[in-house]
Amino acid sequence: MSAAGTAGATASRRSVRTAERRWGLLLAAPATLHTLLWIGVPIVIAFVLSFTSYDIIHAPEFSGLENYGIIFTDGLFWRSVLHNVIIAAVGIPVSMFLALVFAVLLDRAIPGRGLFRVMVFLPHITATVAVAMIWLWIYNPSENGLMNVILGVVGIGPLPFLTNPDLALASVILVTIWQGIGLKMLIYLAALQGVDGQLYEAADLDGAGIVQKFRHVTVPMLRPATFFILITSLIANFQTFDLIYILTEGGPANSTSVVTYRIYQTAFQEFRVGLANAQSVILLLILVVLAVLSRRIVGGSDDD
Repeated sequence: MSAAGTAGATASRRSVRTAERRWGLLLAAPATLHTLLWIGVPIVIAFVLSFTSYDIIHAPEFSGLENYGIIFTDGLFWRSVLHNVIIAAVGIPVSMFLALVFAVLLDRAIPGRGLFRVMVFLPHITATVAVAMIWLWIYNPSENGLMNVILGVVGIGPLPFLTNPDLALASVILVTIWQGIGLKMLIYLAALQGVDGQLYEAADLDGAGIVQKFRHVTVPMLRPATFFILITSLIANFQTFDLIYILTEGGPANSTSVVTYRIYQTAFQEFRVGLANAQSVILLLILVVLAVLSRRIVGGSDDD
């Protein structure tokens, strides 16, 4: 091929790449604009207001780092953070483990797996308000509450699940586990169905047993799904509000207060909006740190 022909082919490829890049930017523009408008702008506004004293009624007044100083000495805020950490540390691993077990079972040809899949996923698509109302009935402290009826069979109870500070947080964690299994199960199930069957055949040739295949084939292939589930679960955990609001309102004695509920109290009950925005900024930083730590723990890569 002549030099002129080579130069022409190169120019043509560059033109195609340029056109593809322009179309890519054009197609991504609506989503980018939406993200900037509804996520980027509110974050900037919250960050600015976090340095002000603002009560909704009067205009914001610059207060410097005063709000952040209040946060670092606010025992109730950090207690709420601790409750979120406890819910995440207990609820997320348990729900991920159960979701993986259910996904492995549903990946096999078992009778009624379609119905079972619907039953497990149903709590996730049910409105949290409805879920909370159901569990209010289950946790009813009288002898007519479903949980107390079950415990009464073995001679335990009745127990005040949501009004006892020693039981309330554990009761909330149980609800989060029950509600969160469905989506995690579907993600794991989709990931399992994407695993190349030849990997299991190669493991069989090497004499690997069921446990070895699960450990050395299934688990590594599920790493991207595990990372995704962990990150989204952590974010959802620190966004928990409606469940707490309906079940316990942060009580009894603030034993179930979480970060978002504390921010709600600060903004709409105490009318300290500037302080509430500072708390939101701290929450954002906590989520960023947890995301980085989760990536290191799971062993995610840039390709995950």
